[in-house]
Amino acid sequence: MHVVEPDRFPVSPTAVYKPNPHSLAEALAFESALGIENVVFVQPSVYGTDNSCLLDALQKTGPSRGRGVVVVDPSTVQRDTVELWHSLGVRGLRINLKSVGKVMDKIELEETLLQHAEIARPHNWIIEVYLPLKMVSMIESILPRLGVRICIDHFGSPELLSWGQDTLSFNPYALEGFSSLISLLRGGKTYVKVSAPYRLSQDHEMRDLQSMAREFLSVAPDRVVYATDWPHTRFSGVDINPFTQCCLNLCETTPGLADRLFRRNTEEMLGVISD
Repeated sequence: MHVVEPDRFPVSPTAVYKPNPHSLAEALAFESALGIENVVFVQPSVYGTDNSCLLDALQKTGPSRGRGVVVVDPSTVQRDTVELWHSLGVRGLRINLKSVGKVMDKIELEETLLQHAEIARPHNWIIEVYLPLKMVSMIESILPRLGVRICIDHFGSPELLSWGQDTLSFNPYALEGFSSLISLLRGGKTYVKVSAPYRLSQDHEMRDLQSMAREFLSVAPDRVVYATDWPHTRFSGVDINPFTQCCLNLCETTPGLADRLFRRNTEEMLGVISD
């Protein structure tokens, strides 16, 4: 989830959209309404590499309830800063290409991942990557060299809108990059986040996303994580309850799977404060 407080923490001059305020109090109230106690704050694109708003929320929440995923410039971030962030509950770095429409070739993406891995590795942090599904294949060859785990955002961000309502014939393996994502999940060092269905699908029943999620859960039930994506930036009137129920339904025939999807997998991915 994200916290955005532009009055206290001005957004970046290069932000691609103007966000509405979404306070920590509102965030915690929303999560509590879903029955969720612990939260993960993820740096939104509008703040660039200024993590002040996220860190403020993390400090107020405390390490018993909160974790953070920050955005950095690998060439300038200081080791002492990373140490401080770790003590506050930061457990990951985010590489966000999709929100800002950034395109990288394979060489540039590999170099970016290697630079971030140098920062993440000493503390066993993850690297969270938000990129189009068709780019996921670029990660396969570089992942063994990183020495860290990665998390792929928002179902891998597939291009589903062209399918429209014709989801009866939907085959996720027909999507460019999906087989690569499944291969990464099988490899044991990759997590995938199921979140933000409204960014991806036109099917109100989410049958296309359910097909993808079933494949994720079948090959890596211990590395699929649920997220609310609150406050659903650039969308309005979102009701996350149907998607949440959909995720619960996918788990109903496997004992303990819901607990993994909604809690344990994220706890294992982001660790405990004493690690």
